[in-house]
Amino acid sequence: MRSHSAGGAALTTIVLLAAVAQPVSAADQVSDGQWYHQFLSTAQAHQHTEGAGVTVAVIDSGVDATHADLAGSVLSGVDLTNEGPGDGHVDTDGHGTKMASLIAGHGRVRGVAPAAKVLPIRAGVFEGARGDHVIDGIKWAVAHGAGVISISLGGEGDPLERQEVQTALASDVVVVAGAGNRPEDTSVRFPAAYPGVLAVAAVGRNGEHAPVSVAGPQVVIAAPGVDISGAHPGGRYSVGSGTSDATAIAAGAVALIRAKFPQLKAAEVVRRLTATATDKGSPGRDPEYGYGVINLVGALTADVPVGTEGPSKASGGAGPTNKPSTPDGPPLVLLLIFGAAAVALVVALIGFVVWARGRRRSAVP
Repeated sequence: MRSHSAGGAALTTIVLLAAVAQPVSAADQVSDGQWYHQFLSTAQAHQHTEGAGVTVAVIDSGVDATHADLAGSVLSGVDLTNEGPGDGHVDTDGHGTKMASLIAGHGRVRGVAPAAKVLPIRAGVFEGARGDHVIDGIKWAVAHGAGVISISLGGEGDPLERQEVQTALASDVVVVAGAGNRPEDTSVRFPAAYPGVLAVAAVGRNGEHAPVSVAGPQVVIAAPGVDISGAHPGGRYSVGSGTSDATAIAAGAVALIRAKFPQLKAAEVVRRLTATATDKGSPGRDPEYGYGVINLVGALTADVPVGTEGPSKASGGAGPTNKPSTPDGPPLVLLLIFGAAAVALVVALIGFVVWARGRRRSAVP
């Protein structure tokens, strides 16, 4: 993972949240790096949906739309760098192309949501990303119909960035961002650390917290992020590790949920993902896994009551049952019956007293 340079006054430093990806060509290396499909049971999940109808904005280094694994999946986007204007289809780095393939690839690399569309937003490369490009990218994604925004970038907090994130959330967009990578990062980076963002940590092949992944109280969910293969510009492939990869995979999971349950608002989409997660680490939410590791099939099939958070009974966890809370004591219906009976008794007593007094007065000579 390398730092980008910050440009302009009071701009945050932006970091691509991936270990340096190594280009590869051997088929076995590419196939081996696709282990997350078996881990997440994506073939079973795709029996329910492949993400058709959902647009995922990828704010990154651009996306090579000519790669065979992404042909037809990349929309016309925008280039916000000094090399722009453009449609976001230029990627001289490779990071953005890999993230897009983990979301919507459909070749040797197959994404989690292969029928989804990618909206590329070029915010920079390793040596030239700027905080204001990310801020403008979030705004552009919202304005151009993204249902999900995937941000495998991290930096320091910025009031303007936070404002744009909150606007995106209020506009019914799910914002997914990487927690950050050790040893460069020691705490959850922004925008992942903002409230409401789906902050993603990484796990390895055994489902345990990956040493490369940052931990922190802002982590919401965990996804595969070690030895992941993906598409690379020029028809090539690369393998690498980091919360960048976990973020793209989580964004693909969100796209599947949005496709299967189009009526759900963004917050409920996130709740469905967290409520069905496989609980790991300390019971309930913890700094390494958040609510747990993504359970794709559970997220698409479980009966999740609105408002449920944390691992649910349906996914084998010990989360809340979401039963409505009621005060101790008699049911409301009985209270109403007893109350009505008491009022009727009082009225009857008053009537009797009035009648009795009337009879006494009439009997006086």
